[in-house]
Amino acid sequence: MSALRTVKSTEFDLLAVRKDFPGLHQKVHGKPLIYLDNAATTQKPKAVIEALNRFYTADCSNVHRAVHALSDRATKSYEDARTIVKQFINARSEREIVFVRGATEAINLVMNSYARPRVKAGDEILISALEHHSNI
Repeated sequence: MSALRTVKSTEFDLLAVRKDFPGLHQKVHGKPLIYLDNAATTQKPKAVIEALNRFYTADCSNVHRAVHALSDRATKSYEDARTIVKQFINARSEREIVFVRGATEAINLVMNSYARPRVKAGDEILISALEHHSNI
């Protein structure tokens, strides 16, 4: 296998992206870590680690569940994130953005809200061995 090549500025710079993820700075079996188990959890970029640190040290509170300053700040951050995602994916409304805890919850939400009314007895849903285990 050849060494990684230098990318042109107009191309996606994978090495620059990897630098943002502290968990990818390690080696496994003498080679740079390549992490593909993203359905279970993902490696976090430094900005996310720093944001979580700020939340846990300054704003740790329930979202939408209290009337004090910490909850107000946590709720604002949560809803601001919804707005950022809306803009990023060009959704029509923040109401289209649903945050879930992981792949299993997301798949169950789609199944129960969209597929269950449409899938009838005898229908088949094809999946591969590569799909998330909650699909099986």
